[in-house]
Amino acid sequence: MDSILFEKRGAVGHITLNRPEKYNSFNREMALALQGVLDECKSDAEIRAIYMTGAGKAFSAGQDLGEIVAEDGPELTTILTEHYNPIVSRLRAIEKPIVAAVNGVAAGAGANIALACDIVVATESAAFIQAFSKIGLIPDSGGTYTLPRLVGYQKAAALMMLGDKVPAVEAERIGMIYNFFADEDFQEKSWAIAEKLSKMPTLGLGLTKRALNYALDNDLERQLAIEDQLQSAAGQTEDYAEGVQAFLGKRPPVFKGK
Repeated sequence: MDSILFEKRGAVGHITLNRPEKYNSFNREMALALQGVLDECKSDAEIRAIYMTGAGKAFSAGQDLGEIVAEDGPELTTILTEHYNPIVSRLRAIEKPIVAAVNGVAAGAGANIALACDIVVATESAAFIQAFSKIGLIPDSGGTYTLPRLVGYQKAAALMMLGDKVPAVEAERIGMIYNFFADEDFQEKSWAIAEKLSKMPTLGLGLTKRALNYALDNDLERQLAIEDQLQSAAGQTEDYAEGVQAFLGKRPPVFKGK
């Protein structure tokens, strides 16, 4: 059974983490397979948005600890430099909107990979756990970078050190995720977000993502300069011209991601 399932549905690349018997915990094969699929999504011009979810009851429980303790298991540094860091770097570098549809528990690296996506939604019964402190490790997969920027230093520090389970309702309240949906509506409503994004001016959305990446570290003056540069690029796209003409013509725009 493939550890990563992938298919194109219209203009959306649909990715499923697929080790349900292990709560979609990552081993080397799954991590490398996800990197490959993300590369495919980046290079395929027909894919204009990405939707990532998990099979079964979990989004991802993080690292498969059985792999670490195996006699020939990888070192922690290998897991970070070859497995998780390349995944997170890809999620941030792909200039297409990425939706993490968290269908169940997201723990450890699984939580931080979800939070590295652009829009995170969850089932009402889902939960997020910074589980690293429970085994004496620090948060990885970009967690120490991403989480404080989402919820603030104090909240992030407490969640990381105490390892509290954060239900989806609370995660939405504190700004960790965009929204949550009732379990019975989750698949339809989360997919609708990705589908909507895929029909929007996706070059402009990609430039927005680039601007947000810069904004995490820039001061105001540098960010204003970045906005100037990227707005000029957006203004040269076919989608911008279509958006203006559609507005003036009082008709719905038809964007092509060009």
